[in-house]
Amino acid sequence: MSPTQVADLIRAAMPGADVAVASDDQTHFNARVVSESFTGLRGVARHQLVYRALGERVGREIHALSIEALTPAEAAGGASSQAPRHG
Repeated sequence: MSPTQVADLIRAAMPGADVAVASDDQTHFNARVVSESFTGLRGVARHQLVYRALGERVGREIHALSIEALTPAEAAGGASSQAPRHG
């Protein structure tokens, strides 16, 4: 599966999302998803939305997936759902 195919699946499930996906081997992927859908959700719930978009492909064509899931405000401010800001 190509990064473009993974990104297209996420976009189809999350209209309006800004999605970037990279992979060196077509089975391990890094995804950055910026979506209003993440507003008010914690990291785990955000990741579940992305996993739901990919369905049964996770664990099959997609062996590993690293997700950075941000709201537009977080993306503009540099915050990350994987690295909470302290202080």
